Amino acid sequence: MIYRFRVILDVDTDVFRDIEVESHINLEDFHKCISTSFGFNGEEMASFYKSDEDWNQGEEYSLFDTEGDTPVMADTILESVMDEDNRHFLYVYDFYNMWTFFVDLKEIAPEVEGVSYPHILASHGFVPADAPEKNFVAEDFDEFDSEFNDFEFDQDEFDEYHGYSEDEYYS
Repeated sequence: MIYRFRVILDVDTDVFRDIEVESHINLEDFHKCISTSFGFNGEEMASFYKSDEDWNQGEEYSLFDTEGDTPVMADTILESVMDEDNRHFLYVYDFYNMWTFFVDLKEIAPEVEGVSYPHILASHGFVPADAPEKNFVAEDFDEFDSEFNDFEFDQDEFDEYHGYSEDEYYS
């Protein structure tokens, strides 16, 4: 089977590629296809993340084995992690610049005889010279204050420790 994707670069202008790949390739080959279709050399660190329709980041598939529990792209077949019910990936290329892509499975179709895969169906827009700055927003952890109050203490608790005096330390 063939998977038809729209891969959208997360920048201010419209930059996307429509790509067809065979469903039985591994994620490392898919990574190479995406990175080269956008003009990158494919040699930087990268990861795929399962995602939902709201583009929330899920399970990671890393390019390199990090000796942890993270599955590796080379060992993960595309059709084993993406199907009719699981149609979205986030793809991050070059962890220094954090190029981020939205990978959306648009269609599953039979192979077309005479077509060589991977196949770029459409290419729109140009990759900017510099990656956009990412603003990561932390969750509001105030709701945990009552559960995790390890840092609540009485200032007088520390007066007894070794006769410590800030005046002596900073003089």
